[in-house]
Amino acid sequence: MSPRSSSAQRVLVTGGAGRLGRSVVRVLHDAGHDVISVDRVHDEGSPGEQYVADLSDAAATADLVGRIRPEIIVHLAAIAVPFSAPDAAMYATNTGLFFSVRDAALTAGVARLLVASSPTVLGYGAPQGWSPHYLPLDEAHPRAPWNGYAMSKAATEDLVSMTARQHPASLTIGAFRPCFVVAPEEWHGAVTQQGHTIAERLDDPSLSVTALFNYIDARDAGEFVHAWITAPADVVNGQTYIVGAGDSLVREPLGDVLARVRPEWSELASHLAPTASLFSSDRARADTGWRARRSWRTEFAADASATTHSASR
Repeated sequence: MSPRSSSAQRVLVTGGAGRLGRSVVRVLHDAGHDVISVDRVHDEGSPGEQYVADLSDAAATADLVGRIRPEIIVHLAAIAVPFSAPDAAMYATNTGLFFSVRDAALTAGVARLLVASSPTVLGYGAPQGWSPHYLPLDEAHPRAPWNGYAMSKAATEDLVSMTARQHPASLTIGAFRPCFVVAPEEWHGAVTQQGHTIAERLDDPSLSVTALFNYIDARDAGEFVHAWITAPADVVNGQTYIVGAGDSLVREPLGDVLARVRPEWSELASHLAPTASLFSSDRARADTGWRARRSWRTEFAADASATTHSASR
């Protein structure tokens, strides 16, 4: 275990056994923080202390946070897959979890609370059609959530802003929009959240065009979390950040792909480099000093495609 330094914090990660949570816990632990994970399941590989709990129970959540006494909470727990529950249930669950954790944090005197949102709040993938106002997409771009998952995340961002206005002196709060999360094992052929592999996603751009080819290595997302919790409070309080890789999850030049699958966007994207991302993380870089260190070009295992095709035969 890393020695606890004078700058180390006691950090509670909700959803710490999830695809993103596992890497966040590991990154924070390796940075020397005292990390506690809470989830509905136990993660055998977690380096930190763990609790199994249902955070939808507000009283139980308040009791748990009161006993753990974290200085920081990173709230990742949610129904994380769009359309995996009815819209009403998705919205009620995800916003309810936010209130449960937020209220517990305020009662326990937690100093900082960072909440996971999603870039899906922008509205891409809508069945009635959607077009960006400009590219790359950033936090100032208008939101247009069109399903229960995205709406729950948009509401969470608004609740973060509301909380920052309500409690400016007692709680530093923020939200981040991690792009399509790729867990470390998924670079080596493990199936992603969408039910296919990274090799299949790279081989067939139609599998990721709905997400506009965005992605983030889960470890890079964890490093953003670490950067946020150590950034100046007056800079990050109440802010929302897009957190994505610096390139797109496509093998071809981005302009060539867009000309084929979204030709109406070609002019908007004409200034972008061939390996650019359609999502900007410039605000995260400016406010916290963070930047993604990994890309599919550095992490994708050359044998993952062969493994995938061999397993499919």
